[in-house]
Amino acid sequence: MKYQMYYDILEQPKAIKETIKAESTHMNEISEKISQADKIYLVGSGSSLSTLYSTKDALEMASNLDINICTGYEFYYNKRIDNKNTVGIFTSQSGETGDTLTGLRRANELGMYTVSITNEDNTPMLNEAKDGVLTRASHEDSILGTKTYISQMYSLYNILFKASDYEKSENLLKEMKTIPDLMEKVIKNSEQENKELAEKMKDEEIFYVMGSGPNFGLAYKTSMTMFMEGALKHSCPIYSSEFRHGLIERAEKDVPIIFLDADYPSDEITKKAIEFSNGLNAKTMVYNLKDYANVDNLLAPFILVIPLEWFVYYLADFNGEDPGSTRHIGKVRY
Repeated sequence: MKYQMYYDILEQPKAIKETIKAESTHMNEISEKISQADKIYLVGSGSSLSTLYSTKDALEMASNLDINICTGYEFYYNKRIDNKNTVGIFTSQSGETGDTLTGLRRANELGMYTVSITNEDNTPMLNEAKDGVLTRASHEDSILGTKTYISQMYSLYNILFKASDYEKSENLLKEMKTIPDLMEKVIKNSEQENKELAEKMKDEEIFYVMGSGPNFGLAYKTSMTMFMEGALKHSCPIYSSEFRHGLIERAEKDVPIIFLDADYPSDEITKKAIEFSNGLNAKTMVYNLKDYANVDNLLAPFILVIPLEWFVYYLADFNGEDPGSTRHIGKVRY
């Protein structure tokens, strides 16, 4: 039996292609509107928050955009929000995420230019924002957010790199158009090896996930939504540079640690952490961009998410869990 997440993984390239086809011109118009903004707030939760981390870190490696990230309630309760020539971009797969919607409404009250990015039409976030992008991933029941995650992050990259002062933005945006085809190859080629790895690791109960630059956002998603929500495993995301603060005392023999490596300048530290963990005989798992695709490393999360999805999918499966189901999410309302 295959769970719904299996088919959602396969549909990721199509989700991006459909989003580009439907929203490309509109995203360019939004980019033009925000290109002169002094400050940009990115607001989201869960998988949506992870897309914001990756996008922010990618842009901060390449441009001078002033970007701040908040969860919905952090934004709402922040008394120092700057609303002068400021843009608020609010992300939610459902378009109904309560805390994000609360933040959006405050931004509107402050007179900001607000943009929502969501996967569901005729939702409060899409209707109440001053502008919006509707990703075309079709409805996704699986809680982990595969095709909705990837199409949302693609939209963020497209809008913000187009609006940035990055001197190579046109080259990057051109290369982004190859992402769907690259993803199709990685989806096909990385399933079996990660199925086998998941079978070996199925009895582990905690996984540390480390990444640098844009890969920290992917580490956050892998831990917070994929491992904890999907595979029901304890997990913790950590910036690679923070390895020697805390985790270094828990990196013992047989402790599972996943490293994401895209050869960023900061991945010099990632490589040192890998070497140290190997020396302790930890269960070190390294996902290196160059093993999957020859692409600009700013785009690493689009590629590395796929083998991680296969790993988590089969980890859940080998433990008799549906990686797309939930036990408590949706029962807590605040």
